[in-house]
Order: sequence, then structure tokens, then C-alpha cells
Amino acid sequence: MHLFWAFVKKEFRHVLRDRRSLLILIGLPIVMVLLYGFALSNEVRNSHFAVLDLAQDGASRKLTERLEQSRYFSLVRTLRDAGEIDEVFRQNQARMVVVFPQQFEQDLLHTQRAQVQLITDASDPNTANIVATYASAVIRDYQMELLGNRGLPYTVETEVRMLYNPQMKSAYVFVPGVITMILTLLGAMMTSVSIVREKEMGTMEVLLASPVRPLFVVVSKTVPYLVLCFFDVCLVLLVATQVLDMPIRGSLVLLLAESLLFILTALSLGLLISTRAATQQVAMFISLVGLLMPTLVFSGYMFPIENMPYPLQLVSNVVPTRWFFRILQDVMIKGLDFSHVWQETLVLMGMTLFFLTVALRNFKIRLA
Repeated sequence: MHLFWAFVKKEFRHVLRDRRSLLILIGLPIVMVLLYGFALSNEVRNSHFAVLDLAQDGASRKLTERLEQSRYFSLVRTLRDAGEIDEVFRQNQARMVVVFPQQFEQDLLHTQRAQVQLITDASDPNTANIVATYASAVIRDYQMELLGNRGLPYTVETEVRMLYNPQMKSAYVFVPGVITMILTLLGAMMTSVSIVREKEMGTMEVLLASPVRPLFVVVSKTVPYLVLCFFDVCLVLLVATQVLDMPIRGSLVLLLAESLLFILTALSLGLLISTRAATQQVAMFISLVGLLMPTLVFSGYMFPIENMPYPLQLVSNVVPTRWFFRILQDVMIKGLDFSHVWQETLVLMGMTLFFLTVALRNFKIRLA
């Protein structure tokens, strides 16, 4: 056991001396969580819109002012005829065009019914849907203000409550996703590259010829990355809570324990990659391309799994990131305890044992 810890210390020294690896292991998580927290967001603000006002009356001008005064919209152009609508979208000047028909105010006051046409650029359907929803909400508020105390017959009022994320912050989705992606890529990539590097340099045979068992030699190379990945989790959680105002509603101990389990899953996957890759380039390619795409697509934080075709939903079940992302959401955002995430925990434990078993069976003691 003394020799094993000596190998662990040696690996720590190798990692600490490699400044590029340290920059990736420590700097990348901070940059990613800040980038996803501030720069990347599914919220729509200050969307440019144009107005085609054929009515030119008080109601249309007041409603236009309401749209412009909201934090979601910014008026960039007033159109003169319908032929300019297509030009606005072709030149990417606006995401939405609001069209007021003639006699808009008269129809609204006399018949209590008036139409407003919202034309959006649906080349980005998600953004177009959000923009139209925001504009409809502003128009609906203006309509209720006009009605005042006069209620409509058989009115159905909808009360919406946003549980767990009432302010609809994107960080509540992106931070768990960033943690999942960081641990997957760094844990698997750095471990696989580290072992393959020893093979390329010809030092792996020397290590395997030492008095330490070959299994302990391989495990000793993963311990530094286990510690560093766990440090990354603590670092990301610190930045998320202090800078992005992310809550940790559940048990912090449970959250860290589940993170440690997923780190072991990623490290075992890295060991499996190292047994199949012959060069560092191949190991890095498999880690980046083979793991990045499933993490983005099948984890559930970029695209809802329920919207996927059923065969792809089945494929997502064998992707570890799906289960860990669900655990992070349940513990961090919803504040659930272990009784609600034990099934996902068992799945990750099973995957870890499977990856380790296959990796050890494929690991060759004799490299020649």
C-alpha cells in the first residue's frame, strides 16, 4: 500500500507540473459556468421589432409604446406598407413585425374586438415562439386595462405559478448541465490521455514491471483526476451560488456524494477508452467527439428527451449524463432527498461497475 501511495504522489506531481492540464482542469470549468450563466441564455430580451401602423390612431400608438417600454422589445423601424415586411426580415433588422389594421381603435371601442397581427421570423422557431408569447402578454395586459371593471361573460382566468424557478433564470438549467459536461469530458478525457501517454512514451511497461500490482498502477493514475474533478465540482458550485445566485435546496452532502459517484463513472469510462486507443490523439478524439455529442443531445438539458423519437429515448438510457443531470436537478433545484434519486444512483453505480469490468478485461499487462 505504501508503494501505491508513492505512485499516487508521482501522478500528482506530473499533473501539477503540466500547466496546460491545470489550465484545462481549473480554468475551463470557471469559464464555462460564467459563459453559460451570463452570455448563453434562453431568455429573450431587447428583441428588435418593427411596426406597420395602418390605423395611425391613439390605441395603436399607445400599444406600440407599451411594447417598446417593456424590457423584452426594442422598436427599430416603422414601416409604411406591407411590402417592407419581407425586407425587414431579409436584412435581419427585426425578429417581429406588429401590424395594426385600419380603424383599429374604432373596432376596439365599438365592437370590443380588434385584431393585431404578429409576424415573426420562424427561422429560429424557439425564439420566434418566445417573442410572440411575450408580445401577446403585453397586448393582453393592455386589453385588460381597457376593460377596467367591465368583465367579459364566461371569462376563464389563468393563474400561472413557476415552481422552483419563479424568475425563469437560465442558470437553473445551464449550471447542472455544465457540471455534467465538465465532469464527463475532463474525467474521461484526461484519464484516457494520461494512460495512453505512458504507452506512447514506453514508460507503461516500466510501471507494470514494478512491485505494485498492475491494477493499482492504473488506479493510481486516476486518483489525481478524481481529486481535481471533485475540486472542480466544489469550485463550480461556489461560483454558481455566489455569482449566479443559484440555490442548493437539497443536501449538500448528498449532492457532493452523487458528484463523486459520477466522477468515478467518468473515470471508469476514461479507463475503457484508454484500453482501445493507441495514441493520445485517438483517445482525445474519442473523448471529445464520442462523449460531447451524447452529453449535449441525450442528457436532457439542451433538448427535452420526451420530444425525441422513441428509439432515441431508448438510446438516452445508456448515456450516464442523463441520469446525473436528473440527480442534479432534483437535489439542487427541487431540494429532494435520496429517496427520490436512489434509482438514478443505482443506474450510475451499475454503469461504473460495467465500464470498470470491461476496461480491466481489455487492459493488457504486456504491451509488446
